[in-house]
Amino acid sequence: MPSSTPASVTEAAGDSDAPAQPPKGSSGGLGGALRRGTVRLGAALLLAMVVMALFAPWLGTMDPTLIDPGARNLKPGAELSVMRDDGTEFAHRAWFGTDNLGRDVYSRVVYGTRVSLVVGLSVAALSVAAGLLIGLLAGFFRRLDGPVMRVMDGLMAIPGILLAIALVAIWGGGLTTVILAIVVADIPRVVRLVRSVVLSVREEPFVEAAISVGAPLHMLLLRHVLPSTAAPLIVQGTFLCAAAMLSEAALSFLGVGIPPEIPSWGNIIAEGRSLFRVHPHNVFYPGLFLALTVLAVNILGDGLRDSLDPRMRRRL
Repeated sequence: MPSSTPASVTEAAGDSDAPAQPPKGSSGGLGGALRRGTVRLGAALLLAMVVMALFAPWLGTMDPTLIDPGARNLKPGAELSVMRDDGTEFAHRAWFGTDNLGRDVYSRVVYGTRVSLVVGLSVAALSVAAGLLIGLLAGFFRRLDGPVMRVMDGLMAIPGILLAIALVAIWGGGLTTVILAIVVADIPRVVRLVRSVVLSVREEPFVEAAISVGAPLHMLLLRHVLPSTAAPLIVQGTFLCAAAMLSEAALSFLGVGIPPEIPSWGNIIAEGRSLFRVHPHNVFYPGLFLALTVLAVNILGDGLRDSLDPRMRRRL
């Protein structure tokens, strides 16, 4: 007896077994992200800052802590004579001028890049690592969800900058203290993000199937749950990095962050604010570099979000 099923229906059914091909022009994953202009621009600016931090001694700088009372508050581009420890002198051009202690602002800004990048990258890495672990446990084990999230809610009820100031006041100033203080304030945000992803993934059929066949807990979390958190965590990490740089600058500006003898952009701005109307270069250049670095990280994060988020890719 001949089949009454139309040939077009049969062909459509056969085609449905083949893997779906993404539409042309759509690009996902890190490979697609690298083809976006915003990601390239942000990565290029951030790479320039990293190169400047690594090669600071070879970029026409001098000792950023060297004090010369005779060369105070020189305008950008002025030439000064600097005496070495052995008594010899050499000519140096202060491209960004000098501060009220005669220190070269250009050298201090270049060396201050190291502090901001170390703080930003360290805070992002530590916050993501700690938040990922706590979020996985809170989202997968229902008994831990309530107590853990109440603690996170309590931490988020306190403004991050105030919590960081309190922790620095307790532990004392220093680079490590500033990093840990900012990390404590940022962990709840990562925990909430990871928990929300885990709560949605744990109800998926492939997770329930893995549980039904007796998959070990560590394999279940590592192979089925953890990969789903990668894309949002990458994006969140970039924003945490940018926010940490601003928090470090704010703490240093308030005098509770990096010690004054260590050149950081926040310290430079704080020391130059008293003479800002007369000598604005003491504040302008560190503020400009801070803004460019934060802008680069935010542009990079926006580009990664647009590439790794399927909903954003469909809109674009």
